[in-house]
Amino acid sequence: MVTKQYSGSPHDADLRRADSLAREIFSDVANKWALLIIETLGERTLRFSELRNEIEGISHKMLTQNLRMLERNGLAGRTVHPTVPPRVEYTLTEAGRALQATVDGMCDWTHRYLGHIEASRRTFGT
Repeated sequence: MVTKQYSGSPHDADLRRADSLAREIFSDVANKWALLIIETLGERTLRFSELRNEIEGISHKMLTQNLRMLERNGLAGRTVHPTVPPRVEYTLTEAGRALQATVDGMCDWTHRYLGHIEASRRTFGT
């Protein structure tokens, strides 16, 4: 399977440009809540309430905003089941699962260097 690449202006793919599409996308997904949602969904399908219960500290509003952003960017899919009350489930799309690999790498990096960072913070604070 071949992934289509963006074929528009090179400026749109340049993260260094303030007006680039790439920076807009990066800004969307590079926030703590989006990263936590992506990591939590992983290969699973979860309901809104399940996501909220698994991500400590996220408000209803922030979860809603970030799920909408992930859906708008094609990283998460939303399925509404016609029940009373409606059951809404979220899952990562192919693009979202590809991004999850990067998020997993960031999580691995955090675990690997957590002690180093803690020690540096203690030294910096003195």
